[in-house]
Amino acid sequence: MKMIIGGKKVDSSDGNVSNLINPANQKVIDTVPKATKEDIELTICNAQKGFKEWSEYSLDQRITILKRFIELYMDNMEEIARYITEDMGKLIKEARECVAPHTKVLMETYLEHAACLGTEVLPVGNHGKNSNDLVLTVREPLGVVVAIIPWNWPIDLLAHKSIPALVMGNALIVKPSSNAPRACIRFVELLLEAGVPANAVQIVTGSGARLGEWLCEDPRISCITLTGSTEVGIKIAQNAAKHLHRTFLELGGNDAFVILPDVDIDLAIQETLDARLSNTGQTCCSSKRFIVHNSIKEQYISGLVDALKNVKLGDPMDANTQCAPLASKKAAIEVENQIRLSVEQGGKIYCGGKRVNESFIEPTVLEVTKDMDVAQDMEIFGPVFTVIGYNTTDEAIEIANNSQYGLSSGVLGNNLSELMKVAKGMEAGACIVNGASLYRSADQPFGGYKKSGSSREGGKYTLEEMSQIKTIVLKKSF
Repeated sequence: MKMIIGGKKVDSSDGNVSNLINPANQKVIDTVPKATKEDIELTICNAQKGFKEWSEYSLDQRITILKRFIELYMDNMEEIARYITEDMGKLIKEARECVAPHTKVLMETYLEHAACLGTEVLPVGNHGKNSNDLVLTVREPLGVVVAIIPWNWPIDLLAHKSIPALVMGNALIVKPSSNAPRACIRFVELLLEAGVPANAVQIVTGSGARLGEWLCEDPRISCITLTGSTEVGIKIAQNAAKHLHRTFLELGGNDAFVILPDVDIDLAIQETLDARLSNTGQTCCSSKRFIVHNSIKEQYISGLVDALKNVKLGDPMDANTQCAPLASKKAAIEVENQIRLSVEQGGKIYCGGKRVNESFIEPTVLEVTKDMDVAQDMEIFGPVFTVIGYNTTDEAIEIANNSQYGLSSGVLGNNLSELMKVAKGMEAGACIVNGASLYRSADQPFGGYKKSGSSREGGKYTLEEMSQIKTIVLKKSF
């Protein structure tokens, strides 16, 4: 596939491309251009023009066009889902679920919020100096927004960034992951087909490190919104700081799921499986540290191992497959090395633990202690169930918070007082009571504490982030 710059499908100026590898079979499925500095310069110049044009559309006009886009998107959902599965290995049934209806709902939610996002009229005469003045606020767009999209949820996260940016009147430059760009490219094609001006939405492909630096250091950019690793987020923030660009960063997580001693074990195991096997464990807010009371830990591990014995690894296009490959062979090797390190530090494997067929990781149950890397700051992006024992609720909270991350969290049990104690004590952007951390609604202010990011994304919160407030004063108007 090609990039889209100024409404045209183009190759890079030097003709260089990168191969896209299907992680399920290691076959080359397509190529995408590797953008040059010249390509980025053209893209940014176009975006400046696109911002001036698009921002002059009324809010109603922008909403109408984006509603038309949602209709086109739904008509093409199967193609988009297939691109996701082929590019990064997501189960086709999961790809279909995230393409529709979930993403459709969140996009519609943004448009509904935008239609009624109010501003303020400050009380006349509330201070002596403005006794005859009318003071009001309006929201205006930021300018050119760069959206950097990860490979694990390419369409869901592109929707979270693109629809709010566009409906608020900004121009948008999309930088998709090098691993999974095709669904994002098709998404942008449909935005243009729906009527978004050619220069108001563009997509460039290539090295994240190189393109990210070129885009984020450019003074003509107004905002960078990124979902990615903490390391990349810090570098983006450093580059953006040179021009005081706004940055919205949703970064890594090593989310804790506290399981209290009075829990229904069967429910705990099912919630654990749902939380960790989804997207083959490659989700920032999926539960990764399962903090289980020692009185039930043995029973919990035994039930979990029994449940995982029947999980089928295989072709993600097969509706019967339950555990897909990781996004790449490189990603699988990294998880394999993380498991090996945990064992070297004293961890115990109860099942799985091996990499198979290049990009697959066997579902793995790994018991560790709270002082090991994986129990603190080592985020494993794969189907690895890391179990940590505890004796008291205070100790469970301490283990959960002993990490540089604080994206989401969860707690499961029956004692409301203990549940709320954990929820209140968690140093995380969310705590799911009676559920695992893998939870995100369209309206939720999603984001993390500590090195899990900055700002919040979802519903009215993103619309506010994608706009800026202007105060207008009508002096002596009363």
